Amino acid sequence: MELFGRRAETAALDGLLDRAAGGAGSALVLWGEPGIGKTALLEYAVAAASDAIVLRCRGTRMESGLAFAALHELLWPVVDRVETLAAPQAAALRGALGMSRDATNRFLIGAAVLSLVSGLARERPVLVVVDDAQWVDEATAHCLGFLARRVATDPVVVLLTGHEDPASGPWEGLPAREIVGLADVDARRLVDAVVPDAGEALVDHTVRAAGGNPLALHELPTLDRETEGDAPLLPSGGPVPVGPRLRRAFCVRVEALKPSTRALLLLAAAEDRGDRHVVHRAGSGWGVDTSSWDEALRSGLIRASGARLEFRHPLIRAAVYDGAPFLERQAAHRALAAALPTDATAERAWHLAAAADGVDEDVAALLERAAEQCLRRSAGPMAARTLRRAAELSPTPAAAARRLAAAARAAWAAGDAEAARQLLEDAERLCGEPAVARMSGGLRGILEFAYGMPERAHRYLVCDMAVVPETRRAVELGTVAVRAAWSAGRPDLQQEALQQVRAVDTDGDPTLSELMPVLRNWWSCYDETGEVTPTPLDMASDTVGRLGTAAWELLPPVPLVQAWGIEGGLLDVLRVQAAQLRRRHELAALAVVLSQTAVLDLAAGRWDAAEAAAAEGLLLAEEVGADHVATQCHSSLGSLVAARGDGRAVAEHTTHVLQISVPRGVRALSASAYWHRGRAALFDGRPQDALIDLLCLAEPGHECAHPTFALFAAVDTAEAAVQVGNADVAEAQVVLVEDWAQRTGATWARTACHRLRALVHSGSAAEASFRAALDVAGAGGQPFEFARTRLLYGEWLRRARRRADARLQLAAAAEIFERLGAEPLRVRALREQALTERPTAPRVPDAATAAGLTAQELRVARLAADGLTNRAIAAQLLISPRTVGHHLANVYPKLGITSRAELARIDFAGGLRLSAAGD
Repeated sequence: MELFGRRAETAALDGLLDRAAGGAGSALVLWGEPGIGKTALLEYAVAAASDAIVLRCRGTRMESGLAFAALHELLWPVVDRVETLAAPQAAALRGALGMSRDATNRFLIGAAVLSLVSGLARERPVLVVVDDAQWVDEATAHCLGFLARRVATDPVVVLLTGHEDPASGPWEGLPAREIVGLADVDARRLVDAVVPDAGEALVDHTVRAAGGNPLALHELPTLDRETEGDAPLLPSGGPVPVGPRLRRAFCVRVEALKPSTRALLLLAAAEDRGDRHVVHRAGSGWGVDTSSWDEALRSGLIRASGARLEFRHPLIRAAVYDGAPFLERQAAHRALAAALPTDATAERAWHLAAAADGVDEDVAALLERAAEQCLRRSAGPMAARTLRRAAELSPTPAAAARRLAAAARAAWAAGDAEAARQLLEDAERLCGEPAVARMSGGLRGILEFAYGMPERAHRYLVCDMAVVPETRRAVELGTVAVRAAWSAGRPDLQQEALQQVRAVDTDGDPTLSELMPVLRNWWSCYDETGEVTPTPLDMASDTVGRLGTAAWELLPPVPLVQAWGIEGGLLDVLRVQAAQLRRRHELAALAVVLSQTAVLDLAAGRWDAAEAAAAEGLLLAEEVGADHVATQCHSSLGSLVAARGDGRAVAEHTTHVLQISVPRGVRALSASAYWHRGRAALFDGRPQDALIDLLCLAEPGHECAHPTFALFAAVDTAEAAVQVGNADVAEAQVVLVEDWAQRTGATWARTACHRLRALVHSGSAAEASFRAALDVAGAGGQPFEFARTRLLYGEWLRRARRRADARLQLAAAAEIFERLGAEPLRVRALREQALTERPTAPRVPDAATAAGLTAQELRVARLAADGLTNRAIAAQLLISPRTVGHHLANVYPKLGITSRAELARIDFAGGLRLSAAGD
């Protein structure tokens, strides 16, 4: 296995081996906590010293009391070399190794080992490797210390590993290097290598829990938590389960302490918060005295700072807790619960829950009260964990299901949809879907709407309206059901849910009774008689502002709010919400708010703010796994790059949107992707391509068919249709927008209505419509669309040969496009502006110049010479096909030709273009 994050350590070992190859010996003690990677570094050194003689041994606790046991293991491979030593040394070493009954003299034995190793080093470099040196028997330790201090002039490297800093003891004075934990980036690489298919959540949990310990990073991802220890969840999530090797390594050190000290360590491990006073009070009944505290602190396993108590490494705490028998852990938790102050409800509940070995309604109820406190502090994840434990202790399935449903609500509020879904499924297995729907307030439909398929969400929500007991909740679910149908592009389901909402009796709730007329009208374009029923914009906008601070479920989606022209109140609400959510670090909800804010900022011309909001919302949504929110952010970014003319980015964002939205049937998002693609093509001067995408928005049964987005795209669709000469399509867009403008009176709709009339009309009627579009109160609140109107008006004026008036409109449009960064339309405006300048002598040489073609006639002639049809030329130059024919009728006599075939022979850059036949 590759050594991750150990470049400095391996470089140091390579240096020792290189110096030994040059004849200079040295020693090094590698020390650090169990599992930190010391043995792996020894193995690296052994592999790197391929040409050396390797002598190695390992200290063991079982043999730590046997004199020279480790030395026997170390020298046994070369025991035949003993006879090459001087007689006194050989005799002493044979006695130490149990090969004779000769008396042992520690100095002679040390000298014998040094002589033996030096003799071997005359043949090849020698590497002496001693692992777990803290367990090497004392006699061998002194002998190895003697050797390590005297190899400087021989090609010998002595490497030892231990748990403690060798500042004192047999290794005193030897060079030492502490081995510390891996950095997070290297820890993640190690986990990926150990478990290549590990999910992001598992990797994150492992890296946090292991604290950089490589052995823990190996063991934790593959640990079966159901069988590897019985540690119950504590308030912070509980001790991390520890694998067998780490547990043995740490527990060996704990077992060497006296019983009262071990009891102290167990209490500290179970206490979880590091409160020294609570541990002290709990330990008073366990015989924990001053000497116990002194021994615990001297051991280095635990540290104290004022009232705080902490283990040197979280894995030590885990090993102490996990290695204790269950009965002892139970007793520790009961003692801690008794030692807590009276106001520590949550902590006492958790300790009693950890001590429980079966169902216990009293403890479950106490946990439930603790969860309520968590929810009041906006600690959703902690509340969900607490309620789940309460469910485990509940004596009846109904009580367990109720608490699991409450835990799901808490998890959902905290932004953990996957946990909420799993908790709901657990509850449903206990008492069925209808009961859980009632207990959770219809959460399954809300989850499906936020993360799954809108049609399925609609089905859940409509069903659950009938089972939730609260009227307000029924209205909220019904409104989300309407919204889900809208997302799916299903007007039939939308009306079905709307009828359910209308049937709810709200007389008992004055607030709902006041809001219901507006709520109903938002979702219904017509009343039962088929007559248009306008809603006062002030009333609707005020309602949005009030609801935005109370219940998101009652609000229509942002595009529909925009369609009604009442987004001003919503934007204020979203800004306040974003600030509050940032302070509370509620990432999932913040991602939703940012995605909505980006849509509103885009329309208002705050493109930099929109880009920042969408980018941040995208990162947060991806972090919490909110696919629909992430897709909405991609959609906003796609709209932005379409206007800026970045075709590649448009393709990337819209492809991502469609990959998520099409399989799940979220037609609202699919429609947005097609709309942005169509706009990008239109702005790029490809009206036919634009029309192909835009017409899909109103095509029944299409994956992106959606009435709201077809309405928004009407202006783009009409412009593309006019450019390709499709008057019927353009006229249909006028009717569509006129109906909506009459229905709502929205500023954008009235502006769009006038613009569309200008596109399809001619003469003074067209100019009057352009002027009316620019004069609509508030039209400048959407600067991009306002500039597009000025651009179209300027082009119309230029074609009407009113050059001065055209320059004013085109210059104003170009200035707005430049400020926004809408490059394609800025270039178009400047190109049109250039055409308004006084005509000068054509710069085309030879035939064209002599013929006196105007600038526009020259453009038409060049495109016709390239083989473009009149319709294609008209689309590219934004004029009508009839005008193209008019220009060509002037070009032919000026050039002295009669057909396109002759026109194709003219080289507009230098005279006549000869045909292949040599004409």
